[in-house]
Amino acid sequence: MTFLSTSKDLGNGKTQEGFFVGNVRIKYPTHERFLEDQGPDPSQLKRMDSIVENIEDLVIDLDKDISVAEAKPKIPDFTKIDTSKVQRIQYPKDRQLFIAELRESLQSDRCRIIHYGDSQLEGDRISGYLRNRLQGLYGGTGPGFIPIVQVYEQISANVTHSDNWTRHAYFDPTQEKFPHKKYGAYSSLSRFTDVYKTVDSLVLDSLKVTKAIINIGLPTKSYRNLRSFNTIGLHYGNTLTSTSVKVYNDNQLIKSELLIADGAYHKLAINMAETPSHLKIELESKISPDFYGLTLDGNSGISLDNVAMRGSSGTIFAGTDGVNFQKMYQQLQPKLLIFQYGGNSVPYIKDSLEVKEYTSYLKNHINWVKRKSANAKVIFIGPSDMTTNDNGKLTTYALLPYLNETLQHMCKENDIAFWSMFDAMGGENSMQHWVDQGLAANDYTHFSPSGTRVISELFFLSLYLDLKNKQ
Repeated sequence: MTFLSTSKDLGNGKTQEGFFVGNVRIKYPTHERFLEDQGPDPSQLKRMDSIVENIEDLVIDLDKDISVAEAKPKIPDFTKIDTSKVQRIQYPKDRQLFIAELRESLQSDRCRIIHYGDSQLEGDRISGYLRNRLQGLYGGTGPGFIPIVQVYEQISANVTHSDNWTRHAYFDPTQEKFPHKKYGAYSSLSRFTDVYKTVDSLVLDSLKVTKAIINIGLPTKSYRNLRSFNTIGLHYGNTLTSTSVKVYNDNQLIKSELLIADGAYHKLAINMAETPSHLKIELESKISPDFYGLTLDGNSGISLDNVAMRGSSGTIFAGTDGVNFQKMYQQLQPKLLIFQYGGNSVPYIKDSLEVKEYTSYLKNHINWVKRKSANAKVIFIGPSDMTTNDNGKLTTYALLPYLNETLQHMCKENDIAFWSMFDAMGGENSMQHWVDQGLAANDYTHFSPSGTRVISELFFLSLYLDLKNKQ
């Protein structure tokens, strides 16, 4: 039947092969594609297998930390691995200065890292593994940022809430944006009452006081370090009316006060002598403030925030309120920003011009965030390999390698370190092999839990290899 197909003129000198019913095309493998060898190149398979096998023992060892409370994260044993097979981080012009300043930040008394990304980060994936590794080396405890209302399973913390809470994310295209554009440093907020466009005495007199609850317990399925925290922050803003807060630990009142009602960003600090076993936060107000989330940290060392933005390509930051964002950054004081975007744009990019346009937009947003920080270092993690069906054959999206190269060039020109996840996996057409090995999901886009640990270890090793070598 292949030989009975026709060629349709698409204009601009382009044609399309296939069976056509009206303007509807029925896709099929071409004669050449059908006859060509469908199997992957054996040498590429061997190379991709060696990438994973090289670090397998390290990943398995660290995985035990999830269930064994006494286990501690280990410094990598380089006698077990061939470090030449680890995809290295590409740095801007002054490589040694960048690494030295990053090392100094990680070794400081307190170092907050914010890991922004798309759905690859959901459920604290990649961030959780990296956090555990870095806290094992430099100290620190706690899972960092936790949204009050969570839209995906969160194993790194046990945070629940009363049913009257709602979530509002600036990066969610299905939600109407608030005109004030004050979404905080994590680009989302939670509320427990409706939003009112105007607030005056008539409106307030007509409203009843609403009570809302946040419960913070201990997770049972996370890394040991994540189950210990004693510095709790409740981040809020846009407080328009009197809002009371009471904090209980094991049903004993430990804090009671009013939130600051000036409309600006603030942090309610809850400092404990040890990890609370059951913390309950009760809030009462006629109109809810905007709550940007919780931070659950230790007294010192590494804190790492996971900020997963489903569907985002990283081009939303500069659309939010800059004063609000910077106020929160002044409180958080991040010293390292990690951006992990690009995957959501891959299926929709049509040509090289769109690659350049997207990269330019992304650059502007990353630089906007950098300017809000106090000289934080920035690492960009490029997209993974992603597979599409091209006339019956699974293959890497055509423009993905070019996007990866363009992102790397953009980072080099803007004092941003770059790590190629695409190359770390094995490069072009590696995703299919990761799926075959159970390291990635059948959507040929997201990693499986075991694959997440492998790719996370590869990134950590690339960072650690540079940090340990003082030159």
